[in-house]
Amino acid sequence: MEYLMFITVAIIIFSLVFDFINGFHDTANAVATAVSTRALSPRHAIFLAAIMNFIGALTFTGVASTITKEIVNPFHLENGLTVVLAAILAAIIWNLVTWYYGIPSSSSHALIGAIAGAAIASAGFGVLHYQGFTKIVLVLLLSPVIAFTVGYIMYSIVKHVFKNANLARTNRNFRYFQIFTASLQSFSHGTNDAQKSMGIITMALIVSGMQTSVEPALWVKISCAAAMGLGTAVGGWKIIKTVGGNIMKIRPANGAAADLSSALTIFVASSLHFPLSTTHVVSSSILGVGSANRIKGVHWNTAKRMIVTWVITLPISAVLAGLIYFILNLFI
Repeated sequence: MEYLMFITVAIIIFSLVFDFINGFHDTANAVATAVSTRALSPRHAIFLAAIMNFIGALTFTGVASTITKEIVNPFHLENGLTVVLAAILAAIIWNLVTWYYGIPSSSSHALIGAIAGAAIASAGFGVLHYQGFTKIVLVLLLSPVIAFTVGYIMYSIVKHVFKNANLARTNRNFRYFQIFTASLQSFSHGTNDAQKSMGIITMALIVSGMQTSVEPALWVKISCAAAMGLGTAVGGWKIIKTVGGNIMKIRPANGAAADLSSALTIFVASSLHFPLSTTHVVSSSILGVGSANRIKGVHWNTAKRMIVTWVITLPISAVLAGLIYFILNLFI
């Protein structure tokens, strides 16, 4: 019993660490455009993002249930606690590596790949819920395409509506509007990303026999929301630079259109209980907006670098989690 409690507590702690890292890793997604256009100062943007992330994290729980039950069956998982511990450690390591190099990688890809990799290491490929896992991966793959398309359409409409407007006045008004869109973006981030740690903790509680429902407990929701909010308050300045300036030169109208596009995409996914990468969605929205504005103005080399990282994240995190599982299995 002491063994189960020790491992479960370790998983809870590491899950909250993952949420904290996810917060400062993905803060840029919510505030990069607003900071880039000077609609908000970095300090005010980070504070706003932290509050709205916390509120968003408490609002939705459907994504958490998907993480808990759709990749593997937590009620029949061989060496389940070791699997969950290996998965969360692998996801944390990959997040820290990509954060250190300033690469806007995907926490979702890292965690989902890690869960699958650790479970396969434990019980073989048959352990995966292929129907649920395939749907999750499909949404992860399609969401950037959807976000790009929505961003392209959104900015095409904005450009048409305001084509004859006074530029200085339009930019000033859109800067004010970006305070709202950055808030919406941060809220949507909380509705999806904080749920992933909730799902991991709930999975650990089920595996250890401490819980029978896939619905996260209230204390789990509050803890994960707080960890995400605190992480957001720390900020991810390296990634802010990449998302906010290295993809394209962002102006207030561009930023507002990108924020609305990505927030809409994330809200739809959260409502359908699908985890997705806010990094993918935000970056793809900016690319879509940039393409609608001026294709040559988009820094496609930066985009290619991000895409490569997105593609390799899931398999690398899966392999890393499998290796960590085998190492842990020697001692646990």
